[in-house]
Amino acid sequence: MRWRVRVGYPVGALYWVLARPMRHAILYGAIVAAFGLLVRGIAAGHLRKDKALATTGPYASTRNPLYLGSAILAAGFVVAAHSWIAGALVGIYFGVFYYAVMRNEEQDLRVRFGAAFDEYAARVALFFPRVPDPAVAAAAGAGAGFSWAQYLRNREYRALIGTVAGFGIVWLRMWIRAKYGY
Repeated sequence: MRWRVRVGYPVGALYWVLARPMRHAILYGAIVAAFGLLVRGIAAGHLRKDKALATTGPYASTRNPLYLGSAILAAGFVVAAHSWIAGALVGIYFGVFYYAVMRNEEQDLRVRFGAAFDEYAARVALFFPRVPDPAVAAAAGAGAGFSWAQYLRNREYRALIGTVAGFGIVWLRMWIRAKYGY
């Protein structure tokens, strides 16, 4: 899993070189990315890391809403890049590394939470959300809602800061291409 970060830096640099952003692509990409941030933010407000198995909010529809939000966020950057090659690169990176990360984390959760995780995993999709059974969702959600304090404890605001910085770098790429043709 350490390779995810090691490979991520060159993938990011190559994405930047391959990107051909335009104003409208950056705008549409930012809209998609904002949705990804929203998904991540809602998930972070329900996640009590290392304390309890998250099963409420978006965790009632997918076991990995943070990664789903990250994938949507990455799709926003793909749209902003306005380059199918950069998009394919990002897609391959996510497909290879994030599937492995999700499976690795499942093993950890199975050790921590045992049968409770197995039962949860049997009814909730790994990645692509399913509409939860209303009776199960109501029982799982009793008394456990979104918490801004939990959002802050999980430091999810860093995703927002990183996204703003990332779009700034994409905007810089557009400016460099316009000014210097590179």
